[in-house]
Amino acid sequence: MDPKNLRSSGVLLLPGARTGRDPARSIKPGPRRQPAGVVAATQRERLLDGLVRTVAERGYQRATVSDICRAAGVTRPVFYELFNGKEDAFLAAHRFGTGVVVRRMAAAFAAESDWCAGIREALGAMLQLLSGTPSFATMAVIEIEAVGPAGRRERDQLLTRFRVFFAEVPQLPGGVRVQEMVDAVVGGVYSAIYRRIASGRTDRLPELLPVLGMFCLAPFLGPAEADRRLGSRIGEDPSCTRIDPATTQQ
Repeated sequence: MDPKNLRSSGVLLLPGARTGRDPARSIKPGPRRQPAGVVAATQRERLLDGLVRTVAERGYQRATVSDICRAAGVTRPVFYELFNGKEDAFLAAHRFGTGVVVRRMAAAFAAESDWCAGIREALGAMLQLLSGTPSFATMAVIEIEAVGPAGRRERDQLLTRFRVFFAEVPQLPGGVRVQEMVDAVVGGVYSAIYRRIASGRTDRLPELLPVLGMFCLAPFLGPAEADRRLGSRIGEDPSCTRIDPATTQQ
């Protein structure tokens, strides 16, 4: 699929951010019709949007291929030309959307000169994205469980991708393995986000930033040091450019 078809003002959008039946995305018939590849990409894009919105509204189990096609304004034969079935389309939407989230987080992380601020900005980017597209948040975080084993595998693979943001953390005392602690932290962040979405407060996800920032840093720096570094303004605390285990308060 051509990424250009999923952009608005140069920003890559999450599936579900637009309606599948948006008139601006209609495919004009006749001799001036777009090339077949462009048509297929547009139809796939609309189906992903339709799936996300339908699953968020009806739930994965109750959503049918016909429901998705109606939401997208695309016929069933075209759906089956592009996907093997509902599960295949769901996983495609999940992979594409979570890829957008991870890339946006990575850009926010890389834009900062220190790990502490990078974690804070990456979390903020994720929370803003999900709160701004609640249908995708519901589909990707809540309904993934209803997909079954394939959905759980997809979720587990996604969570392992977040390890990259913790590459600079110090070793932990007492023989605790860093990777196991990182996985526990990532799982805790995911759980907090899940609860907020499940309770119908997706629009308030950004309110979690302070507690999630502390939760990510405190196991490696200690609560007091994590609070100090999260509260420091960029450029005012050169000690945070790298994590020095000797100066952390465990």
